[in-house]
Amino acid sequence: MTYALICLPFLAVALVVALVATRTLPPGERRRRWASTGIAAAVLLALTAVFDSVMIAAGLFGYADGTRLGPVVGLAPIEDFAYPIATVLLVPAVWTLARRRGAKAAHDED
Repeated sequence: MTYALICLPFLAVALVVALVATRTLPPGERRRRWASTGIAAAVLLALTAVFDSVMIAAGLFGYADGTRLGPVVGLAPIEDFAYPIATVLLVPAVWTLARRRGAKAAHDED
């Protein structure tokens, strides 16, 4: 099994939850959400490239050759970037859904 196959379910769930959460936002806020998600993703991917490369170079961990797709950024295989992408999609989505649920519960109590 490759690392990419392990990562795919996490990415799929994160994307679905992000799309569901974004649909609950008004159009203007939706555009801002995707723009800020893109900026956060760029920063997080850059940090992942740097720090994963440093940790791999230091010998803290490594990857078996048969389990990777092949392409790398620095020393980090592209599969390493799946979890930061899932995180940048999932965290704001869960926050949005929880905030909506909390607001609805508070409204129902009134």
